[in-house]
Amino acid sequence: MRLLLVNPNTTASMTAAIATSAEGVARPATLIEAVNPDQGPASIENDDDELRCVPGLLAQIRTAAARPGAQRPDAYVVACFGDPGLAAARDLVDVPVLGIAQAAMHAAALVAGTFSVVTSMSATVPRGWELAKAYTPAACLGVYATDIPVLRIDSDPATIDPIGDVCARALASDGSRSIVLGCAAMARFAEPLRQRLGVPVIDGVVAATLLAEALAPLTDA
Repeated sequence: MRLLLVNPNTTASMTAAIATSAEGVARPATLIEAVNPDQGPASIENDDDELRCVPGLLAQIRTAAARPGAQRPDAYVVACFGDPGLAAARDLVDVPVLGIAQAAMHAAALVAGTFSVVTSMSATVPRGWELAKAYTPAACLGVYATDIPVLRIDSDPATIDPIGDVCARALASDGSRSIVLGCAAMARFAEPLRQRLGVPVIDGVVAATLLAEALAPLTDA
């Protein structure tokens, strides 16, 4: 199958990291592509950024959907934790479109029962709660911000330490059984944080990739 991950911001290094995360778990026969728009926010850290990224996101999906049949994706992933433009993207195509927040939250609920979300900036916390209440209202016990900008998380491996500290506090405060990472730039930290914390740490890019592979055959003609 062909899976297209769309990073709705314009930062190519994040797009490359998203592709690497997906390739790390995808089946050998799955072709992973990752793209980002040329115009829009460099990172998505508040409601205004989410609104501004949607036109570029949808343009990427329209372009891919217009390819010849053999080149057309069998599923799409919106690789931003706010799931911006998800409903509109689903209206454009007749194959699965997954948001990484929805994928991660459902995966955490299935794997562990309850979870806490650890995201980037405080401005994204209300959106995290909004999505959790829509997707898995009984499973999300808390949403916490590290207040580390997305581009710094993307470029600085040392941010894993303060992110891990917030995760540990969230688990202790909520009594939750897993962590959902609320930022695509945190994807590479999932496994080392799992080892540190001793609980499942769910990255939405990985969760969405695995779910897309499972769901795509359900839409085959």
